[in-house]
Amino acid sequence: MFKRFSGAIAARRMLLERCLPLKDIEELNTSCALDRVASEDIRSSADLPAFDRSAMDGYAVRSTDTKGARPSGPRFIPDFIPQRTGMVVPEGYDAIVMLEDARVRGEVLEVTAEAHAYKNVARAGEDVMEGDTIFTEGHRLRPPDLALISALGIDRVRVYAKPDVVIIPTGGKLVDIGARRLEPGEAYEINGLMARLYIEKWGANVRKTKIVPDDSERIREAISSNLDADMIVIIGGTSVGEKDYAPRILSEMGELYVHGVRLQPGKPTAFGDVAGRPVICLPGYPVAALSNLYLFIRPAIKRMAHLDDEPQRVQARVVRKMTSKPGYLSLVRVAFREDGQVEPIMVSGAGILSSVARADGFVVVPEELEGFEEGDMVEVVLYE
Repeated sequence: MFKRFSGAIAARRMLLERCLPLKDIEELNTSCALDRVASEDIRSSADLPAFDRSAMDGYAVRSTDTKGARPSGPRFIPDFIPQRTGMVVPEGYDAIVMLEDARVRGEVLEVTAEAHAYKNVARAGEDVMEGDTIFTEGHRLRPPDLALISALGIDRVRVYAKPDVVIIPTGGKLVDIGARRLEPGEAYEINGLMARLYIEKWGANVRKTKIVPDDSERIREAISSNLDADMIVIIGGTSVGEKDYAPRILSEMGELYVHGVRLQPGKPTAFGDVAGRPVICLPGYPVAALSNLYLFIRPAIKRMAHLDDEPQRVQARVVRKMTSKPGYLSLVRVAFREDGQVEPIMVSGAGILSSVARADGFVVVPEELEGFEEGDMVEVVLYE
């Protein structure tokens, strides 16, 4: 059901209901699986370590030969083998005497500390045993995880595929970055760059189309030719002006669920569905686009990619009154001061990109509040 000026949280919930975790699976070299999500349990195919090994430099001995050894009453052992950390403990020996507890005297070893069975020995399978489940389905693979998997000789892992996202920037006065000098009224297309960098960071594969002019047929064609993607993001042309075609085209090609959300900045937002693919329309003002990236795109990408991490949040005290628009969810840009408190930068000004560059994060002010008072504790969502 189409909703005009939906509440921001309700709109996000509606979007996430339609951005389900992907079921596609791919097999990767273990070394290439950083931050990917395991699509099945990963089980050990071997013991780790695969043999009894020395845990430190010293001497391999039979533990019974060291019984009662002490500084005032050393034991003298004729049967010993020098060891380095990581070496295979020779068969028939079950303990390692540390260098500081022993001294070679001719052909015998003087031992001044008793070593019980398997003292300073890493037993075979002590770390991981063959058949153990080391990671379960849904686990996000970190560097130490991949090191452990590799240590077990597992060189390929099965993971969930990344979502494929297409970004379609629109606008008749946009110019590719660095293509030429701008004429009056023109602007470089930076929203697509910002969106691509964030969406890649959040766990998706991204491709960006050429700039599509404000032409309904060209926009329709751009959507149709990219329906192989898991998500389409259209930037610009989302308001209610004469050339704001995106929401209308979306309703004609598929289904429009939301057009306009009570969000500051970022009100002219729309999303819907074309051929089973979620299509999200972001406003053309960069700060408004960034707000929507965090509020809508990030959680949608994470859900599709089987990821559940949230942006980092910290508590801080606000140094002066923080205002917001009643009835709207407001994302207020803030900067940290040297004393650890935060200062509001801007609430409005959706086109002032420098306000984001100067900000460390933003504070979400709920719809039912009109801001925060000086001295209030607030939660700051840090920009990634």
